[in-house]
Amino acid sequence: MGKGSGFGKTILFGEHFVVYGLPALASAIGDSTDAEVKITEGRGYNLIDDRPEVPGYKEKKFDEQKISIKNIIDYMGVDLERKHLDITLGGNLTCASGVGASAASCVALARAINDELNLGWDDHKINEAAYEGEKGYHGTPSGIDNTASTFGGLVYFVKNLEGGSNTMETIKVAKPVEMVIASSGMTANTSVVVADVRKKKEENPDWFDKIIKEYQDVMKEARQALDEMDLERVGQLMNKNHGLLQQITVSNEKLDKMVKIARKAGALGAKVTGTGRGGNINCLTPGAELQDKVYKSLTNAGFPAWKTKIGV
Repeated sequence: MGKGSGFGKTILFGEHFVVYGLPALASAIGDSTDAEVKITEGRGYNLIDDRPEVPGYKEKKFDEQKISIKNIIDYMGVDLERKHLDITLGGNLTCASGVGASAASCVALARAINDELNLGWDDHKINEAAYEGEKGYHGTPSGIDNTASTFGGLVYFVKNLEGGSNTMETIKVAKPVEMVIASSGMTANTSVVVADVRKKKEENPDWFDKIIKEYQDVMKEARQALDEMDLERVGQLMNKNHGLLQQITVSNEKLDKMVKIARKAGALGAKVTGTGRGGNINCLTPGAELQDKVYKSLTNAGFPAWKTKIGV
């Protein structure tokens, strides 16, 4: 039986600004999806999906998942007219928006197939297969999610607005850092939010250019602070990034409330992650004691949260 796993991910800096060719920084998190693949007699494949989920996630993604699995199997040269695959997905990564659940499953499946068939693929080839799988979910994915899921650590990403290859650089930090991720329970439409931000940019380009300049400074400092493991500074920059997201209307009252709760409990930094207007926040909480304190503050306030680590 072949086995494989893929990390979840979260975006630390760069939501929405990445659309305009500015750098973003994502991180693998300590939660992962596991896959097992076994060749049996027959044709086609059978899927058992035992991953934990927020209510309705797997049902909503089922049709996209089928395309994704087919893409990976085809890319890896598996002939389902001659082989039958029993596929089981599990692990401790809760399937939800914003944590790279689809990428983690793609990486895990590619690794399990590679293991079962003894293909001898390295991580770069696994990443390529996972990228093909991500197309089933996202059409034309950026590649940042599957890269973080495959290699771990941090991923520095810049979108090429001219249509060429994107810049993606994997970065290792000195050690993993505890973090709390909390959910607002709200789901926003990414395309609508992106369009709203673009409209604001077009209506007031000078104002938006000023925000972009501030973000560029934040990103430059954040990368240096992470290299130096200056977590106090990283937290301050996360807070500043959240302020910029507030200005472009990506946050909302509920998310701001969550951020305040996390900071009051001692989080070094707390900010929106992902699309915004719902979804999740990231809370930088180095050390198990601080992590637990922030986690309890959020859950006691009624916000689902989980403990993880970045830079794994």
